Amino acid sequence: MTAKRPRTVIEHILTHGYITTEELRERYGYNHPPRAARDVREQGIPLETFRVTGSDGRRIGAYRFGDPTKERFSRLSGRTAFAKRLKEELIKLHGSRCSIYLEDFDAQELQIDHRIPYEVAGDSVEDMDDPGIYMLLCGSANRAKSWACEHCANWEELKDPRICRRCYWAYPDDYEHVAMRPVRRTDIMWTGEEVSVYDRLRKRTMELQKDIPEFIKEIIEKHV
Repeated sequence: MTAKRPRTVIEHILTHGYITTEELRERYGYNHPPRAARDVREQGIPLETFRVTGSDGRRIGAYRFGDPTKERFSRLSGRTAFAKRLKEELIKLHGSRCSIYLEDFDAQELQIDHRIPYEVAGDSVEDMDDPGIYMLLCGSANRAKSWACEHCANWEELKDPRICRRCYWAYPDDYEHVAMRPVRRTDIMWTGEEVSVYDRLRKRTMELQKDIPEFIKEIIEKHV
């Protein structure tokens, strides 16, 4: 084992029997403990998650070696194999499309992202193999979501996963707010032959001296 992060986890467990999310953060500087655990699982080494009492008296997550006969990824190794299998599961569930733009993309153009950021969910997100906690996003949508989440008060202060569960950026098909703002949003992408439609739309808005979102809203209001 040459990769530093999984080696660190393995060596600590061999010495102490288990490693906590607190130790991963405070002792080793890994701000995303479940990802460090996933690095070990990706190498075909089973880990199981359980709870212990942290230094502040709260219950926190911890990892120890699991039963190798139950390891789902025992014949796979490396991040690529894990990501490929997870992406295949997500595509099977939702199709090969971006969850924000609702457009089809080639599989290699889609990125796996947590629906609820670990920085908010913390130890409540322990099962890194569960496809239900992930979504597929194109690069543009992933960058937009990252910016919105990192500038949301729930990320910075509240840390309440329940707020994220009702947010557009986590569940765009059923939401109540957008990064805690009482607004509604839709993201439209023009691809392939549709680009010519966008070009005509842009030309028309320039003639009318209007912004494209404003003009689209006017069109929708006339037909809804």
